[in-house]
Amino acid sequence: MRLRVRFAETDQMGIAHHSSYVLWMEAARVEWLRERGVSYVEMERSGVSLAVSGVNINYRAAAYFDDEVEVETQLVEGKSRRFRYVYRLTRASDRTLLATGETVHTPVDHSGRAIRLSRDWLEKLEPHLQTI
Repeated sequence: MRLRVRFAETDQMGIAHHSSYVLWMEAARVEWLRERGVSYVEMERSGVSLAVSGVNINYRAAAYFDDEVEVETQLVEGKSRRFRYVYRLTRASDRTLLATGETVHTPVDHSGRAIRLSRDWLEKLEPHLQTI
């Protein structure tokens, strides 16, 4: 997924704030699901959310206002109680590595209680698991 660093995501020096990377990874994850025919909206309507239970980001270089950032997303773990995605964020113009990261997700019901993801949802996601 490609996005452009917005002015609101930067500090006075025009450098993207570290918290923006979490939002970019979320947008890329939702788009990753959509591209594979999995609707996160439909999952929510069925009573399941994938709560973020862990985030890790390693920053390598700064992203600046108006940079185009490419966010590569991979699902590397998919179990009934735990999902893990990894990300690679690069500046599109020169392929500079900006950051790497991962998010861990726990399926929860609408009350926030951890649940097992149904076999139906697992079957939609399992073909897209990648090893790293």
